[in-house]
Amino acid sequence: MKKILLTLISSVLLMQTSHAEATLQTQEMAQVGIVVPDIEKAKKAYAKLFGVDVPNTIQAENPADNPTTYHGKKTEGSCYLAFFRLENIQLELIEPIGENSTWAEFLESTGGKGGIHHIAFWIKGMDGQVKKLQMSGMKEVQHGGWTGGQYSYVEGTEGMGVLIELLENLNE
Repeated sequence: MKKILLTLISSVLLMQTSHAEATLQTQEMAQVGIVVPDIEKAKKAYAKLFGVDVPNTIQAENPADNPTTYHGKKTEGSCYLAFFRLENIQLELIEPIGENSTWAEFLESTGGKGGIHHIAFWIKGMDGQVKKLQMSGMKEVQHGGWTGGQYSYVEGTEGMGVLIELLENLNE
């Protein structure tokens, strides 16, 4: 898994272009998200791999002022999350709760095994960035928020292999 993560990060770094030409107006990669069928089992395995403490599990927020939408419709789909802060990136483990979410859809598409779901980038100006990606042929799959921030999952163009997640901290 570590080799896969390093290959993915290297591939993203090799795709660098100038900001004037880039569809995505950032190169600040925040995290790699992995959907797992059992977060308790997965976080123990990753903690052992990295030689760190097992992180806490939290349930994703679905605030009333920024509700989760999936394919443009409000959803109660949620997930459990656990985070590992590595030297150069964050690893996010995600276990879906219920249906009607990009996480549940992904887990089902892998036959319940899970895998690398997305790579995430910090951005500013969520609405404008999503519109720019949509104009380039990408589709917003899911949008939601947490206290002080918001996220959007966007399907990359054919051949990218993972979703792109945009993260915006609204407190900055």
